[in-house]
Amino acid sequence: MNRNENGRASALVQGGLVVIVLVIVAGFALAWHPAVEPLKPSAREPFDPSLVQRGARLSAIGSCAACHTSNEAAPYSGGLALSTPFGTIFSTNITPDQKTGIGTWPEQAFRRAMREGISRDGHHLYPAFPYNHYTRVTDEDIKGLYAFLMTRDPVEAPAGPNDLKFPFGFRPLVAGWNLLYLDKSPVLPEPAQSAEWNRGAYLVRSLGHCGACHSPRNALGAEDKRQYLGGGEAEGWYIPALNTRSPSPLPWTVEQLTAYLRTGLARDHAIAGGPMQGVVDNLSNADEKDVQAIAVYIKSMLGAPSPEQQARANAAIARAAPGSLAAVRPTTPAASKDEESLMKLGASVYEDTCARCHDAGRQNSSGGALPLSLAIAVYDPDARNLIHIVHEGIVPPPGQPGRWMPGFAASLTDEQLVALAAYLRRYAADAPAWPDLAAAVQKVKSP
Repeated sequence: MNRNENGRASALVQGGLVVIVLVIVAGFALAWHPAVEPLKPSAREPFDPSLVQRGARLSAIGSCAACHTSNEAAPYSGGLALSTPFGTIFSTNITPDQKTGIGTWPEQAFRRAMREGISRDGHHLYPAFPYNHYTRVTDEDIKGLYAFLMTRDPVEAPAGPNDLKFPFGFRPLVAGWNLLYLDKSPVLPEPAQSAEWNRGAYLVRSLGHCGACHSPRNALGAEDKRQYLGGGEAEGWYIPALNTRSPSPLPWTVEQLTAYLRTGLARDHAIAGGPMQGVVDNLSNADEKDVQAIAVYIKSMLGAPSPEQQARANAAIARAAPGSLAAVRPTTPAASKDEESLMKLGASVYEDTCARCHDAGRQNSSGGALPLSLAIAVYDPDARNLIHIVHEGIVPPPGQPGRWMPGFAASLTDEQLVALAAYLRRYAADAPAWPDLAAAVQKVKSP
């Protein structure tokens, strides 16, 4: 190699080193955030009671208590284990405790956490805290939330250590995630829509963070914006789509959606179960007009029933009409003797454990239950919700009234649970069989 070639090679190496240094410096600048000066107790000013009340209603929309409460006797003190594909994250204490909560956080630090996912001391918060939705919350609403949280009873409760797979425990990596996925665009009103629709759109896309559960996610845990409200996962449950892909057997009305969101129960629809129970528990304390606005927006996302959806609804109603699943005749006969045996076992399990309530139908103050031909769980593209419900039952939150059903974990074998799910899929939904039900049962039992 001659002198010129050596010179070019040396220049290339030096240039490469410069690029590497610049990338490291840029990465550090992107990941680093200064701490916000802590708030001294003497500097805290009293909050207007009306602002605190507004913050309480907004907190209910955001279901803050659902994630930040592990002990009902100490609300908002954190400690709830949140399972993610990357490991377990424990929710933090958001009471005004000086040592372990947000008692030293000025409003400026609280606003930065909501908008950018940065803690008061400058470290990155994980997107399990849905700041990618909260970034759209208005200044006035953030002010109300801050007033509400800073007037809660302080609880000394340090956050538990997260248990994340390598390298996700390295918080500066979140800066790269933010660069890729944090969209701070506000929710702008659409002039063609009503004020109520626009209010609902704002709440769903910001504080309500409905897409966090009801939208699918990519490999890095970011929501797939191309499939907004197209169905997702949470806590081992399938979360149904809230758009035109909804598996609901019957169309929803705004009135039914409003009732469901506030009480967990709506005419001709299944009661709330799984993660939705906590959401309903919170929304019952929200402003009723805000909940109705959310219902208006969601109804528009669901759209008017297509001819196919209307035909599905008519068929579901017809299957529910005889008052007994035993009278239903699926459109496709059993494909084999094994399937026929499975259906016989499922029918027997249904008759022994389910028919007494579900064949009776649901009336006000009755001991009956919704005919399963109208229950969304048998129409879901994933069997886990039905298995969860049968296995664990549905129990209202502690101290809350509401419909319930018992769980059958102690009385049904895995074989019986598989047969019941297969039977309900075929006779209640008249839908193609779910694949590998045995694996789905194990996944529910051992998440």
